Amino acid sequence: MPIATPERYAEMLDTAKKNAFAFPAINVSSSQTLNAALQGFADAGSDGIIQVSTGGAEYLSGPGVKNMVTGSVAFAAYAAEVAKNYPVNIALHTDHCPKDKLDGFVRPLVAISAERVKRGENPLFQSHMWDGSAVPLDENLEIARELLAQCSAAKIILEIEVGVVGGEEDGVVGAIDDKLYSTPEDAIATVKALGTGEQGRYMTALTFGNVHGVYKPGNVKLRPEILKFAQEAVVEGLGLEAGARPFDLVFHGGSGSSAEEIAAAVDFGVVKMNVDTDTQYAFTRPVAAHMFTNYDGVLKVDGEVGNKKAYDPRAWGKAAEAGMAARIVEACENLRSAGKSIA
Repeated sequence: MPIATPERYAEMLDTAKKNAFAFPAINVSSSQTLNAALQGFADAGSDGIIQVSTGGAEYLSGPGVKNMVTGSVAFAAYAAEVAKNYPVNIALHTDHCPKDKLDGFVRPLVAISAERVKRGENPLFQSHMWDGSAVPLDENLEIARELLAQCSAAKIILEIEVGVVGGEEDGVVGAIDDKLYSTPEDAIATVKALGTGEQGRYMTALTFGNVHGVYKPGNVKLRPEILKFAQEAVVEGLGLEAGARPFDLVFHGGSGSSAEEIAAAVDFGVVKMNVDTDTQYAFTRPVAAHMFTNYDGVLKVDGEVGNKKAYDPRAWGKAAEAGMAARIVEACENLRSAGKSIA
């Protein structure tokens, strides 16, 4: 199917929220990982989100180019073409963008989409993330308000982060301390600054102990109930119906999370969960197996010629894509989106 229109993306998120499931948002950095993501969503019968980080966008432009906008535009164009062949809805998203990269990443991409919309076309990306976790909350929300107006005009959903995700991703480092836990006061401040949709739709990554990178269950204390408290604080503050979930929430730093923690987060309003570290491993592990198993074919050992069928990138690439696709099916099952495509 074609890449989701703004209207279809909104319908995807509304359906997920109404029916208490969430979409895996899969980070990719190449055509191979993009194809693996598409296959994984199709195999699961799930709609989904495919995204690029600042580093992924640079890599997609070419190691000698390192231009985030060039890589993002190329990624979106390729994705728009190949996604037509899969029977699920796919939205395109840009991941964590800190303040010092806004002018070289998100702002130019929003401008490109604004021009496309003026011509009667769909935006290039369906959503963008502004990562203001490294700046004071007031500044974070001030920049978010500016970006929300621009995104809304271009039919794009903005994602923001309120709180700090620990660990490291693409050079953005978050300490592991009390700032990992968003407060009800943070939630109220967000709604006061950005509204509840009347200024434009946005998703919010509230933090509840999240850490980027690799960790085992139990090494980091996740507290999904923080999401419940945030939703309740806004419900009470705005006089909304009891049980309402005013925030469209995003789960960052989920590697190593237990099935129970993921389920609780979804129950409290998470509609999008970023998946990167686990799918990187799922892609690379079959490659390692291929190389070790076929070492005398992929290497010209003792002056021999090797085996072209073994070192052909397609030989190990297909295994890598299959491994990553299988991990995406697992993510869809954990997030309850499997079999629920609205295509």
